[in-house]
Amino acid sequence: MTKAIFFDIDGTLISFETHKIPASTQEALKELRSKGIKIFIATGRPWCLIDNLAGLEFDGYITVNGSYCFTADHQPIYKGCIPQEDIERLIDSRQAEHTPFVFVHDNDMFVTGINERVLKVSELIEIPAPRVAPIEEARGKDILQMMGYFTAEEEKNSDLFQTVLPHCEPMRWYPLFADIIARGNSKRMGIDKVLEYYGIDLKDTMAFGDGGNDVPMLKHVATGIAMGNAEDHVKAVADYVTSAVDDNGIANALQHFGLI
Repeated sequence: MTKAIFFDIDGTLISFETHKIPASTQEALKELRSKGIKIFIATGRPWCLIDNLAGLEFDGYITVNGSYCFTADHQPIYKGCIPQEDIERLIDSRQAEHTPFVFVHDNDMFVTGINERVLKVSELIEIPAPRVAPIEEARGKDILQMMGYFTAEEEKNSDLFQTVLPHCEPMRWYPLFADIIARGNSKRMGIDKVLEYYGIDLKDTMAFGDGGNDVPMLKHVATGIAMGNAEDHVKAVADYVTSAVDDNGIANALQHFGLI
């Protein structure tokens, strides 16, 4: 019996084409809650960038890829920050002089510089580019997540995660950048923290996603559902592949499983 369902935002709840939640999805989520099924957000976005959910009510939030989880009324469930020693090494490495990095802390964020990649990603998810500040501003703050604007190939050819950020790991859902979180954090761990808080068994869970950072949670829940617009390696780990977000993917899957 499904008691809790976790939803990614970009490319899952929200279309990259319209930047909106399809009407069929909105109605489906309302019906789930009316039946007593808890619904949760599970996103790479920080709370300060979650302003696009069409006024829908959720029972809780897993944000910044599991680094900060809280209830609907903002009671903290879990918070896992990037170690200050890694922040200091990144500052000393001077890598931010040629690669922009975003730092997310509390309800604020800043970027060390703006280039075409930063602007393209901002346009993709319809958010303004973060304010620009020197990397030293990250010193002494509870950094929940960073974003590095480098490709997978550039990451492979660097020693960033071997020598500079050894206590961190990248989560990638778009080719031009990677979310960077403390090692061990993930949407999977966020789900475990939320389930423990609400007393729900893992066997009663379902999740929807489309990107690489959704893989841990899709493999972990009882039923992992990949959107039709998901990357192939995401579809490969899912228990079920539905239609695309713009083709009523969430509603179609929930109907397939008899939940609406």
